[in-house]
Amino acid sequence: MQISYFHTSEAVPAVRPVAEGGPDAAVVIDVLRATTTIAWSLRNGAEAIQAFADLGELEAAAAAWPAERRLRAGERGGKRVEGYELGNSPLAVTPELVGGKRIFMSTTNGTRSLAAVRAVPLLLTACLPNRTAVAQRLIAAGAQRVWIVGSGWEGDYSLEDTLAAGAVISAATELAVAPHVGVGTGNDEALAALALWQQWRHEPETCLRAASHGQRLIGLGNHDADFACCAAVDSLQVVPTQTSPGVLQLV
Repeated sequence: MQISYFHTSEAVPAVRPVAEGGPDAAVVIDVLRATTTIAWSLRNGAEAIQAFADLGELEAAAAAWPAERRLRAGERGGKRVEGYELGNSPLAVTPELVGGKRIFMSTTNGTRSLAAVRAVPLLLTACLPNRTAVAQRLIAAGAQRVWIVGSGWEGDYSLEDTLAAGAVISAATELAVAPHVGVGTGNDEALAALALWQQWRHEPETCLRAASHGQRLIGLGNHDADFACCAAVDSLQVVPTQTSPGVLQLV
């Protein structure tokens, strides 16, 4: 298995077919907080997450869904979109609120990264809480060329997404020993992500808070509980998986 990491959706090359050397699996990461919220939503009983980069497209799709079985989750600049039922906090997606419902989601950065690799055969989302479960799925699927895509912030590098990418790579490397699967890095970015994880693996929340987006959230108000949730390594076993373009479910 060869794993490459791309810091943002803008850095992702054009997706080619697997037969032409393209990736057979992709993992999208937005630690603060979209992919953490997606994982918790599905863990708490949401029927699916349907992701959109554009709010207009989200509105049109949500309007076609029964009102009693839909929720709109929108975030721009770290804040909930006015009028939406949800923002981008993993603490808000309680079983009582999301159970049995489809969440139509658009965030500043994460949903753009999902769109960039929508054509990859196996598309998963990862965060620190489910990083080992995602690595297990990649190994079980026999993935050969894996692209991990961070979300960054408006096209710029993101420390916390790189940390989580390194966490996934580390987990895959450790888990692959028993089935004798070789795991290597496909670019320098993946190797650097692994080194970053080795540096911060015992204090992930400190890293999240030190990151520029962590500082941005701190400036918006009290997000202590969100930080703790997003930094809770291996606290979830769910693996959000794309089942149709833009739709993430548990399979």
